[in-house]
Amino acid sequence: MLKSMRVLLIEDNPELAEAIAEYFRHQGHPLDWVNSAEKAESVLQYQSFDMLVLDINLPGKNGDQLLKAMRKRGDPTPVLVLTARSAIDDRVSVLDLGADDYLVKPFDSRELMARCRALLRRERGLASNEIRCGNLVFQPDANRVLINGQEVEFRQREIQLLECFLRDLDHIVTKEKIYQRVYTFDEAPTPNAVEQNVARLRKKLTGSSLVIKTVRGLGYLAHVDD
Repeated sequence: MLKSMRVLLIEDNPELAEAIAEYFRHQGHPLDWVNSAEKAESVLQYQSFDMLVLDINLPGKNGDQLLKAMRKRGDPTPVLVLTARSAIDDRVSVLDLGADDYLVKPFDSRELMARCRALLRRERGLASNEIRCGNLVFQPDANRVLINGQEVEFRQREIQLLECFLRDLDHIVTKEKIYQRVYTFDEAPTPNAVEQNVARLRKKLTGSSLVIKTVRGLGYLAHVDD
C-alpha cells in the first residue's frame, strides 16, 4: 500500500479542521481544507484528491448534497463522512448516498487516519504493507526504505516524492503532477525547488534498482533497473 494521501477536508469548524490538518500533515499527508460545500465544488473542478473527509452539517449546501452531486456525475473519489448523527437511519442514509465510510463525532484522529488508510487500500486493491522494486524495499506504514537490506533515512518530503514516482513507474511524471500530489494549496514550490527535492531523492536512491530519469521538457520517468 502506498501511504501518502492527498486529502480534501470539508469542515466548517475551524478548531477541528486545524487539528485534523495538523495531524495529517505531521503524518506526511498533504491536506487542504475548505469550510463549505460550495468551495469544495469549486476546488474539485480543477484538482483531484485521493480522499475527501466530509462534514455533513455545513453552512449553505450541506454535505449530503455535495456527496449526492459527486456520485451523480460519476466522481468515484472515496468519501469518509464526519457526522454528529449517531442514529442507524442517519448512518444508513449517508452510505446509501455514496459515502464509503463514516465516523461519528467526537472521534480520535488516529481512528480517522486508520479509516482513511483502509479506504485507500480497498480503493487501490492493495493489502501489502511492503513494496519491492529490485533491491529497494519500501514499507510505507513505517516510513522505512531499505536498499540491499540496509535502512536509509529519508525525509518526509522525500518519502512523498518516492511514493509519487512509485505510483507511476514507467510513466512520465510531470512537475505539475508533483505539485498536485505532494504540495498543499498553502505551499508555493518553484520549479527549482522541485528539481532540488528530486535531486536529493536521487542521491538517497544511489545503489538502488529504482532509477529516476529526467525527460527534458516533460518531467521525470522512474523505472526499475534490474
